[in-house]
Amino acid sequence: MLRDELETFAADVFGPLRRSDQQDKGLSYLCGLLLDGRRKSMQPMAERLGVDHQRLQQFISSSTWPVEEVRARIARRAVQALTPAAWVIDDTGFPKDGAASPGVARQYSGTLGKIGNCQIGVSVHAVTDTASCSLDRRLFLPAAWDPEHAADEAAAARTGRRRAHCRIPADEGHRPKWRLAVEMLDELAARHLTPPVVVADAGYGDNAHFRNALDERVLHWIVRVKGLATAHPPDAVPRQPPYGGLGPRPKPRYRTRPVPPAGHVRAAGRAAARTITWRHGSHDHLTSDFIVLRVRLAGRRPRIEEDGTVPACRLLAQWPAHLPEPSHYRVSNLPTDTPVEDLVGLAKIRWRIEHDYRELKTALGLDHFEGRSWTGWHRHVTLVTAAHLFVTLTRSRPKVPARA
Repeated sequence: MLRDELETFAADVFGPLRRSDQQDKGLSYLCGLLLDGRRKSMQPMAERLGVDHQRLQQFISSSTWPVEEVRARIARRAVQALTPAAWVIDDTGFPKDGAASPGVARQYSGTLGKIGNCQIGVSVHAVTDTASCSLDRRLFLPAAWDPEHAADEAAAARTGRRRAHCRIPADEGHRPKWRLAVEMLDELAARHLTPPVVVADAGYGDNAHFRNALDERVLHWIVRVKGLATAHPPDAVPRQPPYGGLGPRPKPRYRTRPVPPAGHVRAAGRAAARTITWRHGSHDHLTSDFIVLRVRLAGRRPRIEEDGTVPACRLLAQWPAHLPEPSHYRVSNLPTDTPVEDLVGLAKIRWRIEHDYRELKTALGLDHFEGRSWTGWHRHVTLVTAAHLFVTLTRSRPKVPARA
């Protein structure tokens, strides 16, 4: 029965593949990812499937099939099935030996918890409190993989040879991770898929360019920021400097110095805190104290309105009773009538993809790809996403009561 369901699922996901042999190979690859086995790289999977290793190698690395269309089918089906509460922007590391894999470099990885030799994949996930599924995933290219960032012509030539070996498209260069995330949101929007709210950690939330890009697309967001962020109080008013009569008129600016989130929270005091339970765990409830304030984010590149004001947003601070200082800060442009309980639930929903990453990496082989091509990496992670969606759909299916 499960085999029949997988074949029906694969027929839908691989519908854009016009050749029947490609559809068959896609189904075989899905089976290989779903079968028991410690490694989900191509050779061990081929041995377990009883097929020629070159058959899978050719399908992933050199066959011509539209991975973008397959990914779009997966995203559309995931959104329909999950009805997500939010989309989470995230990135994860893929530890590597050597320097031949596309995008590999010594860089910080949250997976490793330190700087290490790895690839970084940026992703967008549809998330509920009980399930998640990746909607898109892109490989981040560090500056060392972009000839335009080379120190000299010799270095640019070496970079060009590395790129050619990995078959990296000419139009793929170094772009910050937040830009990759926005590009994925735009591509999904072009397919009529838009997030109810965007959630991200401080790696994205601290970036004013990222927040402004979400505002420009009229998207709701709640993102984490570090304690080094600064903000004005909501009643702060910019002042117009006097005009000296020469050059352009100066723009309005704030006379008061912005302060870190902790300063605003301390000013409100513990009396403003509310105790919120955001998830009922299997053994206990997850509960803490939170304070919600209105602030105007400052920073180096705040978005300025025509009257010189910085738009107001909500600051959500977690301040556990046993700590002398708040422990986490998030900011959001969600409407002011959004209940605090909903803000906290959305702020904490990122836990779901952390939970599912264990399955993606240990059981489904997300980071087991051993190929050296740009296209191969994106195809492998797309097929792993398909396998994870199938598992999620199967797991969420209503249970048939056992017969007496």
